[in-house]
Amino acid sequence: MISIEKIQTLLPHAYPFLLVDRVIEIELGKRILALKNVTVNEPFFQGHFPGRPIMPGVLILEAMAQAGGILAFETIKQYNVKDRAVYFMGIDKAKFRRIVIPGDQLMLEAEILKHRGGVYWSFQAYARVEGTVVAEARMLAALEKK
Repeated sequence: MISIEKIQTLLPHAYPFLLVDRVIEIELGKRILALKNVTVNEPFFQGHFPGRPIMPGVLILEAMAQAGGILAFETIKQYNVKDRAVYFMGIDKAKFRRIVIPGDQLMLEAEILKHRGGVYWSFQAYARVEGTVVAEARMLAALEKK
């Protein structure tokens, strides 16, 4: 398990854009399972949509990408790569299956499909609520010098 305090040292994001609350499981070089508690206090709910709060799909994708970034950062320690930042480079086959609302708990899973030298990464990612897939995508990321 990885706590929010450690996540904040791995990712450059800060509130309100840090979208991973905790890592539940991590298999270095393979997969990660993380969570995002979706609360009514999220700032985006003020405008998306008043009276019917729905988490924007792009933020669900961002949460999935952040989980993949944590997996990449934790995995590259074996390559002894330092002074790097992970950047989201692309997305393919994104699908949204169900809306996400306050009170939902997003389970974020990313599996490494391939990577080269710890620098370029391809992930298959899913977001689930109560075991049901709400979003999925193939994501590309790169680690660049800070």
